[in-house]
Amino acid sequence: MLPGLLLVPLAAVGQGSQADYERAFGLAERFAGLLVNAPEQPSWIGETSRLWYRKSVLGGNEFVLVDAATLEKRAAFDHQRLASVLAAARDTVYTAITLPFTAIEFVDLEAGIEFTMADSIWRCDLANYECRNLRPAPPRGRGFSGRQREESDEPRVSPDGRWEAFIRNYNVHVRQVGADEATVLSMDGSEGDYYELQSIQWSPDSRKLAAYRVKPGHRRLVRYIESSPEDQLQPKYMEREYAKPGDVLDVQQPVLFHVDPKAQFVVETTLFPNAYRNSQLVWREDSRAFTFEYNQRGHQVYRVIEVDAANGTARAVISEEPETFFYYRDANGNQRDSGKKFRYDLDDGREVIWMSERDGWSHLYLYDGVTGAVIRQITRGNWVVRNVEWVDEENHQIWFSAGGMHPGRDPYFLHYYRVNFDGTGLKALTEADGDHSVSFSADHQYYVDLWSRVDVAPVAQLKRASDQEILLELERGDDTALLEAGWRPPEVFTAKGRDGRTDIWGVIFRPTDFDPAGTYPVIENIYAGPQGSFVPKTFSVNSGMRSQAELGFIVVQMDGMGTNNRSKAFHDVAWKNLGDAGFPDRILWHQAVAAKYPYYDISRVGIYGTSAGGQNSLGGLLFHPDFYKVAVSAVGCHDNRMDKIWWNELWMSWPLGPQYDASSNVVNAHLLQGQLLLIVGELDTNVDPSSTLQVANALIEADKSFDLLFIPGAGHGSGGRYGERKRFDFFVQHLLGVAPPDWNGGVMLSSYEGGSE
Repeated sequence: MLPGLLLVPLAAVGQGSQADYERAFGLAERFAGLLVNAPEQPSWIGETSRLWYRKSVLGGNEFVLVDAATLEKRAAFDHQRLASVLAAARDTVYTAITLPFTAIEFVDLEAGIEFTMADSIWRCDLANYECRNLRPAPPRGRGFSGRQREESDEPRVSPDGRWEAFIRNYNVHVRQVGADEATVLSMDGSEGDYYELQSIQWSPDSRKLAAYRVKPGHRRLVRYIESSPEDQLQPKYMEREYAKPGDVLDVQQPVLFHVDPKAQFVVETTLFPNAYRNSQLVWREDSRAFTFEYNQRGHQVYRVIEVDAANGTARAVISEEPETFFYYRDANGNQRDSGKKFRYDLDDGREVIWMSERDGWSHLYLYDGVTGAVIRQITRGNWVVRNVEWVDEENHQIWFSAGGMHPGRDPYFLHYYRVNFDGTGLKALTEADGDHSVSFSADHQYYVDLWSRVDVAPVAQLKRASDQEILLELERGDDTALLEAGWRPPEVFTAKGRDGRTDIWGVIFRPTDFDPAGTYPVIENIYAGPQGSFVPKTFSVNSGMRSQAELGFIVVQMDGMGTNNRSKAFHDVAWKNLGDAGFPDRILWHQAVAAKYPYYDISRVGIYGTSAGGQNSLGGLLFHPDFYKVAVSAVGCHDNRMDKIWWNELWMSWPLGPQYDASSNVVNAHLLQGQLLLIVGELDTNVDPSSTLQVANALIEADKSFDLLFIPGAGHGSGGRYGERKRFDFFVQHLLGVAPPDWNGGVMLSSYEGGSE
């Protein structure tokens, strides 16, 4: 018996048993195939009004074909016939509802389909069901070679096909296609300040070109040893380029060239003096100018620059200069990783639709591309534009997604709208209280609205875009069998954050044998990366949180301040402050749950996370040891100076300063209290594995006790099923206070798949 067991309330005795492990790891099998009629994301077929999707049926899946114009809905193909053909081809057994692929592509005017099976691309003729293996499928990117991306060294041919530009002796040359004699356009290139072939862009009239002259920065290499390769006894050595915060970066100097008569204009850099990176050079359609986007080091200045093709004079079309950071990555609506930049040039750049947070919320603006003045704010309110789906120039409308427009609803739910360029005529395309994903037909006459919530199974509805009328309810997921089997959805819970006003949204998972009369320790799943928000919003049968709870815990997740998809002020908490990780909000959230539910034991709270979540989970023990008692930290970026440059300088800024020390788990390792398990894979190409080892070194120097799991061959993640099982064991031992099963004593689990995050 462990000493900690004496401190555990009697109601907890029995939790963490082998039977609990059996149940935890058997959930996926227990609930498999019980959710029926649940549609997956539909795919429209080319320019047609037809679409296909896959849906769940009892024990498997089916593919469905729909014609939006005629409202015909039928099987996409003869499932049984195809299963028989494929089974014979592969000498195995398939059924009509267990076909060996998850997606199809209609080809030959829908006379056939292609799909991936057993790492090969197959094609089947739907008239006679003759199937053949066409070619190997593209590799799925397992592992890495250490080689950098290869780019073409072919000359850049002008739009009229007469000229080609190339680099010789670090300088730009042009010649007529097929000719040997070339004209030298530049003489200022050198080995340490060379013209970059990939940057060369011809003007549409083929009379001018633009290129970057590049002064290379530091090329940092991170080196790896694969200790236990599968194909040989001896270890392998690998390396890759990996820039880190504070590194010297390339300097990109835009240069304009006239071909005939020959002229060179080095663009004055006053408007772009210190770039983190400049974007690709893009010409106006009438060749009057080219543009690029300037992202200043530190990410507090972002400009759209236009360069006059006559003389190389630069001007700022748009300039963003927030007090904190400009999240410069393209907006895409993805909850977990979406930037705040959208640009659409109208009338060859004479007007520009632009996304900005200048009023405290992410909204759309119309700019005068000639004067740089704001013509109008198109959208406004205490809600956020998440993405622009389509700009309808003919009808002067913008179709976009947004969150937070419905008071009282979850502000993270994605909804779809359209609005006129002048800001009038705002129309909702989705209404149901849930998280929506919309797929439009090519002509935008129809769309499929697919939505769900964590407690509502997926629903797919075919709608007409002109009036949003539901033409056909394609599917409505049925979770009856799931519920009968003991499955329960997580509870959505909100509490006020540190300011006393802002709602913090989270979810609560309980074990299937939950007893409200008992007492349960709590485990928080944390990922506080500012690039997104991470609490699940859609229906899911299985998750790692659900399995973890089955061992006798309550497992929760919430999005604290500093994460994305809310107001600018909410997001800005992360600036120069990743160590905050929203903990003041998270702790208040926990306390609010405990105030409502007596079984929620906040004297025993554990926390785990991966990557940024690995930094956060250890940070919980270092900075809030009075609340968090046990942590499992996987592949954490424990000192933001050790991690990739783009992610860390975006939030922690540049130049490097004391804010990096303040958020560093390495610098603050001596503060450790509680129980800690560190997990790292030796081949993590996302976060340098040395980040975890430096924490371990600092803990050793501070004479702290902790556990370290170093996994040979593992990449970026939580350590696969072994890492997951070790995490489960760690919480069972240190939060429940009981010994986990003796895995070395012959204990076997009948349904141990594991590996979920």
